Amino acid sequence: MKIAILSRKESLYSTRRLVEAGQSRGHEMQVIDPLRCYMNITPHNPSMHYRGEVLEGVDAVIPRIGASITFYGTAVVRQFEMMGTYSVNESVAITRSRDKLRSLQLLARKGIGLAVTGYAHSTKYTSDLIQMVGGAPLVVKLLEGTQGIGVVLAETNKAAESVIEAFRGLDAEILVQEFIREANGSDIRCFVVGGKVVASMMRKGKEGEFRSNLHRGGTGTSIKITPEERSTAVRAAQIMGLNVAGVDMLRSNHGPVVMEVNSSPGLEGIETYTGKDVAGTVIEFIEKSAKPNQTRTRGRG
Repeated sequence: MKIAILSRKESLYSTRRLVEAGQSRGHEMQVIDPLRCYMNITPHNPSMHYRGEVLEGVDAVIPRIGASITFYGTAVVRQFEMMGTYSVNESVAITRSRDKLRSLQLLARKGIGLAVTGYAHSTKYTSDLIQMVGGAPLVVKLLEGTQGIGVVLAETNKAAESVIEAFRGLDAEILVQEFIREANGSDIRCFVVGGKVVASMMRKGKEGEFRSNLHRGGTGTSIKITPEERSTAVRAAQIMGLNVAGVDMLRSNHGPVVMEVNSSPGLEGIETYTGKDVAGTVIEFIEKSAKPNQTRTRGRG
């Protein structure tokens, strides 16, 4: 098979591992920078061009679309879908998961456990918003934030009001969430491929840090998750429509609560701390699933 990885850099760990895993199984692997793609959008013969040439014969694409290029990146994925190329994660699912508010609403509608979350445009009734999620301490998140950036823990109601007003003063869209104290600065990352959790780890923030992101100095350990956590991770990925996903959860007193469903989960941390060949599992899934014109939405939506 000819498999294209949509990634800005060949040197990134996740991209390299997918290339290695595909080549070791006899596939032709090509890394394509989505921002260097350009499209011929036509009803009968849509095509993709890359660096002056027409891209042909691609059997499947693995989108590794960064948050900063979601709009153009998903347009590229959508074009491949229009051409009948199989995409591991479809454009609609990627867009859905990137919208934190929309994804939480979809998960809530299906009964997935979530932290109590508030969202508002006006700051006129900030005190009521704070009480709605249980009062301080609480977490204020930028809707566009990634890797723990734009996430603030407000220890008091007064501090929460100040942070909310500051963010809204910058015209930033924010979420306000209850602080799950019993999680103790740690979370669980479940890596889901094809409706199965193939690896899981617990991430722990560095001393004094409530955010557990590895990019912020956190550490990880391989863990055995509970049946409820496994079911929650699989259901969350399915609700988003993602075949490959990183589902982040906290252990709360009332069961697992999903914090985020990531459509381009990194491989370095999960492979390092679990010792599992997650990249190989992704390639195996493509081998079983990739067929022409199998995209459910065919670029619609």
